[in-house]
Amino acid sequence: MAAKTLLPSAAPVRFVAEDGSRAGEHGGYGEPTGERLKEAYRLMVLGRRFDVQATALTKQGRLAVYPSSAGQEACQVAAALAVEAQDWLFPTYRDSVALVARGLEPGEVLTLLRGDAHCGYNPVETRVAPQCTPLATQTLHAVGLAHAMQRRGEDGVALALIGDGATSEGDFHEALNFAAVFKAPVVFFVQNNRFAISVPFEKQSAAAALAYKGIGYGMRSEQVDGNDAVAVLAVLDDAVRHAREGKGPVLVEAHTYRIDAHTNADDATRYRDAEEVAKWREADPLKRLETYLKSRKSLSDSEIERFAADAEVFAQSVRDTLNAEPELDPLSLFDHVYAVPTRQLEAQRATLEAELEA
Repeated sequence: MAAKTLLPSAAPVRFVAEDGSRAGEHGGYGEPTGERLKEAYRLMVLGRRFDVQATALTKQGRLAVYPSSAGQEACQVAAALAVEAQDWLFPTYRDSVALVARGLEPGEVLTLLRGDAHCGYNPVETRVAPQCTPLATQTLHAVGLAHAMQRRGEDGVALALIGDGATSEGDFHEALNFAAVFKAPVVFFVQNNRFAISVPFEKQSAAAALAYKGIGYGMRSEQVDGNDAVAVLAVLDDAVRHAREGKGPVLVEAHTYRIDAHTNADDATRYRDAEEVAKWREADPLKRLETYLKSRKSLSDSEIERFAADAEVFAQSVRDTLNAEPELDPLSLFDHVYAVPTRQLEAQRATLEAELEA
């Protein structure tokens, strides 16, 4: 394949400028329909309210930790909307909003961050892999599953969400190489939010853009304005379609920003200044999409009010769920260790059961 067909756009793909006006660097991508963009806006409103609520719950002791994705709602929601029911998402610990947008119950999504279990939902039923904390390991899982679907003749795509820091891990490069060689139907979606905890992007990579990392593996790549929901959805739609049609994997880099700290346990003021954060707040993906849709008469004031009210009801349900004391069964510790329990595991379970009944 000619190298020029793999190259990302010279500048990030963009449909909408920071002020909500139409921009011209859309690279020939088709714009999603108005109804689809309205749904993206609704989910972004819901996602932001969920994010604020989850952050508050950490302060109340209801969550052990929460990695906010404030400012990255365009990426989170577009990732959920770009895939279909038979497709798989492979999220990180920062992608809770994407899971909520996918339709998962918030209480199940937050099980990991509450510390109750490694995963609170059924991955097979939801087609969402457990949220991954080790950087980049889920990229290999995504490729393996995508390749399995490919060999079975299934119409499925795996979308792996990763951060910029994960691109420095060996697993990331192994996953790209395997996916490209076998033309696995997988999309690698890098949310470059400028920081790997406290390490700025400039100290992570000398590449002009992370999107260029795909070229060395013979993989089509693209970069997009990650705060422009129209552009992110258009690019991801195209990438998923490319993979689904058997044309091979795609690497997409979204240029965005992490508004809040790495987690509630992090003090971001130690490594970045307030002026930088304020600058990125002006590029707010939610306000940008709202202004754009209103200018095209695709979104009314009454709909904006209704979506906000629905988000408040949703936040109340999250509070109610997390404020209830969980009913934990100690024996469930053994449920998902092996598909078929070993004799040793059965013996351990019997020992614990006897101790609980004593």
